[in-house]
Amino acid sequence: MQEYVLKVSAQDANMRLDLFLIEFSKKNNLGLSRTFVQKLISDGKVTASSANLAKPHFKVRAGDEIRVCIEDKKPSILMAEEIPLDIVYEDEDLAIIDKYPGIVVHPAPGNYEHTLVNALLHRFKRLSDINPHRPGIVHRLDKGTSGLLVIAKNNVAHLALAKQFAKHSIKRKYTALVKGKMEFDENIIELPIGRHPYKRKNMSVGFGKKTKYAKTYYHTLKRGEDFSLLELEPFTGRTHQLRVHLAFLGHPILGDTKYGKNNEFSRLALHAKYIGFVHPRTGKFVEFSCEIPSEFSEFINK
Repeated sequence: MQEYVLKVSAQDANMRLDLFLIEFSKKNNLGLSRTFVQKLISDGKVTASSANLAKPHFKVRAGDEIRVCIEDKKPSILMAEEIPLDIVYEDEDLAIIDKYPGIVVHPAPGNYEHTLVNALLHRFKRLSDINPHRPGIVHRLDKGTSGLLVIAKNNVAHLALAKQFAKHSIKRKYTALVKGKMEFDENIIELPIGRHPYKRKNMSVGFGKKTKYAKTYYHTLKRGEDFSLLELEPFTGRTHQLRVHLAFLGHPILGDTKYGKNNEFSRLALHAKYIGFVHPRTGKFVEFSCEIPSEFSEFINK
């Protein structure tokens, strides 16, 4: 167990307790999220010399000694595996991976092997452990989707990237082959998405209380006899958003057996070709892109 004793200065007096601890975390590169800090407080792991604290909004007082106890993280049961990785970029804070289709991003209960995380554990000496069951994983791509994925090597980078994803400020572009000829050259799809009312493993467009706003921009790059090549830009990041939006329009992504009931393509024809974000350390906007898979080009040129 790690224990920290913090002295509240006159300058920090009257700050919310959770914000005070988050500032301490940032200054010392501890990588503690606000959710984690608030749980520490609610679990009684944070006390002060002036009072027993139980509320994140407690206002700290000048001269207080804030004592924080953080239990050691349980060792992960995940194993490193020598699985090939296509690394587009790497520095001390993050890596950009060009994920190949068919590999699951992170383990789930009962399935702790042969995932991208297992490959990351073998390749990198250090990964973020905000979620020890998903080291390094800030966002994900569906099993069948290929393309660019950003990996965090430390908790500070992880939190900075996660904040950008939450604000929808990270720029992403996808290439997709869809069924049929798109009517418009470009358009914006604004349809809320939620859990399917009957198929609980599926998502669907809906207008109930439990749905969430979702927005997708598309640009038609090419039309074939019974397919279209699209560039997609999601403004939000709902589960299966691109697949659900396009299926609702009557143009499901080729190879999508969950939402399109078609096997006209050898795999899910969705590829994350571009990602841009503010680098956690430099504060500069960085961009990365990759070529579309060869099977896309072969299908188009038939």
